[in-house]
Amino acid sequence: PNQASKNRSKSYERKMNQQQQQVARLPEPSQVGQLVVRGITSFARRNKVLSGFYLFGWIFLLFVGSGTQLTYQQRRQYNEIMNTVDVEAEYLATSDYWKARQEYHASRGWFWTCDKYCQGNKARFQQAEKTLNAIRAEGAARMSDAKKTAGLLSEVGVGEMKDSFWSYLYQGKQFAKRQSMWDALFIGLRQMQRGRDETWIEFGFKVLMNVLINFSMGLFMSLLFFIFGLWTIVRSYQPNPIMAVLVFVGAAAAAFAYVATYLFAIYGAAAGGVYGFLKVAESAGQQQRLNQGRAQQRMQYGGRRPHYD
Repeated sequence: PNQASKNRSKSYERKMNQQQQQVARLPEPSQVGQLVVRGITSFARRNKVLSGFYLFGWIFLLFVGSGTQLTYQQRRQYNEIMNTVDVEAEYLATSDYWKARQEYHASRGWFWTCDKYCQGNKARFQQAEKTLNAIRAEGAARMSDAKKTAGLLSEVGVGEMKDSFWSYLYQGKQFAKRQSMWDALFIGLRQMQRGRDETWIEFGFKVLMNVLINFSMGLFMSLLFFIFGLWTIVRSYQPNPIMAVLVFVGAAAAAFAYVATYLFAIYGAAAGGVYGFLKVAESAGQQQRLNQGRAQQRMQYGGRRPHYD
């Protein structure tokens, strides 16, 4: 009888193992790295142009670094030309412009009518605008000459491109944070109004998806704005056409590579957190099913123990 009970117990355990194998299981932690590498390799093979652009961006970034340092002669010429920019004249012209603009708009009548007094203010406003644009154009030309002395790939040029990129990236991340905060608030209010019995896990997954979408949108728009303004920076250094195109493409590729890596890290961290949570839940469910099976086995075979008189 004891042997028969052991056989039934082994048969039941084999049956439970077969049922567990039929249920879809998550990959083991040791297999996750292989799956990620396999997925990246497959994506790179299918998208060779995009992958090449990504690698070119990192190579350009590593090659350029912080830019070449200015020599003593270059720095002296750069500072001499920059000191010729009349900042005080631009400040006074800007002040006159805004004063004339305010007087002109205050003197206009209903439905944008403009009498003789208004026409005089308009003429002064237009003259102040022309003066300000002329001073700014002269200052921009002198700064362009100073930048030409430094060079596009110098520490000045590379620093200006990096400052522009970091500024747009910061704005994109701030947009994502604000939008995610409002999304989380409205998701909670929407669920309260509908009266749905939603668990914290479902709420967390919804918020996580919105965070990923907002960061993707914010960083993507930051990349586009940076690329649109990049050509203005490159042109201000007056390089030759070939150098201008190479630096523009290289800087755009470097920005794309950084944004893609940033998004990959965010999505990887989110996927890792979700995987860890699901793996713990899967282990707990398997243990619970195993305990229930053992309890049912004891209840089923508990009354069939042999008795000796």
